[in-house]
Amino acid sequence: MLENSPFVLQPASVRSVMLRVLVALLPGIAAYIWFFGAAIMVHLALCSVVALAGEAAMLALRGKPLGLFLTDGSALVTAWLIALTFPPIAPWWLMVAATLFAIVVVKHLYGGLGQNPFNPAMAAYCLMIVAYPQLLSQWPAVGFTDFAAQLTAIFGADRHLDAIIMATPLDALRTQLHTADARATVAGVLGSHATFGNIGGKGWEWVALGYLAGGIWLIRQRVITWHIPAAFLATLAAIATVASLANPAVFAGPVFHAFTGGAMLCAFFIATDPVSGATTPRGKLIFAAGIALLTWIIRTFGAYPDGIAFATLLMNLCVPLIDMYTQPPVFGHKKDGKP
Repeated sequence: MLENSPFVLQPASVRSVMLRVLVALLPGIAAYIWFFGAAIMVHLALCSVVALAGEAAMLALRGKPLGLFLTDGSALVTAWLIALTFPPIAPWWLMVAATLFAIVVVKHLYGGLGQNPFNPAMAAYCLMIVAYPQLLSQWPAVGFTDFAAQLTAIFGADRHLDAIIMATPLDALRTQLHTADARATVAGVLGSHATFGNIGGKGWEWVALGYLAGGIWLIRQRVITWHIPAAFLATLAAIATVASLANPAVFAGPVFHAFTGGAMLCAFFIATDPVSGATTPRGKLIFAAGIALLTWIIRTFGAYPDGIAFATLLMNLCVPLIDMYTQPPVFGHKKDGKP
């Protein structure tokens, strides 16, 4: 027996969507803790508290209801993305400054949720890596899980970290190829450096798989669509494949690029931001492909080890133009607007 019409599904609330995004991040966070220690939990908690406090302060100043907006989960998603993209042993004040900048400046000064043209977490990352490049290059060595030492690095006044830090896989590969002798090759570097695992950065392979699992779950839950993850990963893989085939001694292959750095996090959790990203189906494909292209260029030729944050912000600038030229025709009208 059929129920009475109308047969219209209720749209998902912002709170339910954000909650599912946070749940989808948990597999990657679990792998993160296993390989790099529990310091990431300190940053997740710290950024969450600061994000909620900054959100509450701005809502109060703007005369908005705290109960409605403070519990929608959007500030927590921004806080978690900041914590997951910054080094887990970054000093506490850097995390506080980045989170406040994301919430207060990038989000609320543009009008709050739904109005910000830039991804808040990526804007905060770009600001901090330009201002404090050394601090954002201090990543703990894989397998170093001494929680007491990590807490000292986060909250201590003296940061003597030479014995516990190492370069990220992307940074290590670039440095070895550019500073070693002319005979250095990608295969030689990947096979000889302790930073690298079987298919990507040691430990980072499993973190990326965790993000991949969570991202697939988000697609199945219809929180995000397949367009941006598929276009981003396919474009990144295509460019890396062509470059690797052309000169395998200099350019890493597609698997390395996909399972190293923030590629999986970007594909499913950063580029899919519904506010700052493209909204039309074709626009999402173009938007994600552009991020992938810029990411590969910055990774390969730029001064920063991973170009995802800069690539995302550059493509955020293009979103209005992309959406304008990829609008599907109105039903019953031709593309020129005539019936």
